[in-house]
Amino acid sequence: MKTVFITGTSRGIGKALAQKFLKEGWRAFATSLTGELDYTHKDLIVLNLDITDHEAIKRVSNKMVEEKIKIDVLINNAGVLLDKDDESVEIERLRDTLEVNLFGTIAITQSLLPFINSGGKIINISSSAGQLTRDVTSTRYPGYKISKTALNMFTVTLAKRLESDNITVASVHPGWTKTDMGGSGAEFTPEEAAGYIYDFSQKDVESGKFWFRGERMDW
Repeated sequence: MKTVFITGTSRGIGKALAQKFLKEGWRAFATSLTGELDYTHKDLIVLNLDITDHEAIKRVSNKMVEEKIKIDVLINNAGVLLDKDDESVEIERLRDTLEVNLFGTIAITQSLLPFINSGGKIINISSSAGQLTRDVTSTRYPGYKISKTALNMFTVTLAKRLESDNITVASVHPGWTKTDMGGSGAEFTPEEAAGYIYDFSQKDVESGKFWFRGERMDW
């Protein structure tokens, strides 16, 4: 049985991803801030994890060692949008945003690297808001945009680092999705976004690139 590790699975895209992988016959390690989820499955293992808490990350890593767990796909889904209505950078909100969207994501990824199988994948849930090639039509949520641009660079540098380990690293834009973050007027349901992300995880793709619905995106 293949194993997926997904952060931020209590709702939205993360919840839909966990349920999709379970439906497809995978074992899923799914994290939440409380260590609880409102769904169950015989192959679902729920982990209490705040990716900004280094001690919590250590506990998860120790569990992986103790139980000799190996991962086929790591999906860094946990993220925040704290400055939705800001027009300029508010430093404290930027710090809090980077703690989750960048620093926490890097920390959990690096702690799990020893457990990822050769041929495995690391998928960072990013956003088109992080594209430098995108025309900026709005100055809203600058901290979120900064965090996703930085996450994309982490994808590039980590892909280079893992070239010899046969581990693919990708940034994926999930699309404008009906979640607490995306709002009810968004284009895609969480299940639709999770479906194409699952399909993407099954493909052989070039490492260190940015993707949307299986197609390459500009950075």
